[in-house]
Amino acid sequence: MDLDSFFVSVSCLMHPMLKGKPVLVGGTSDRGVVAACSYEARKFGIHSAMPVKTAKRLCPEAITIRGDYDQYSRYSDMVTDIIR
Repeated sequence: MDLDSFFVSVSCLMHPMLKGKPVLVGGTSDRGVVAACSYEARKFGIHSAMPVKTAKRLCPEAITIRGDYDQYSRYSDMVTDIIR
């Protein structure tokens, strides 16, 4: 089970237009940090815990979104139920 891009996957379920695009979840300012990124963004060398400013330099077309922790919690509960 690969949950490396869990936040991005949930965000894509909520906003299908993000699917297949380089997506960063995290702080939206240059001082923010990448909490998660899509596999499309990883192709540019982006990874979690990277400053957003650095990530945007590596991939200027990346879409940066703030996390929706209510939705992440909801989907996390579903995943946990499946694992059980």
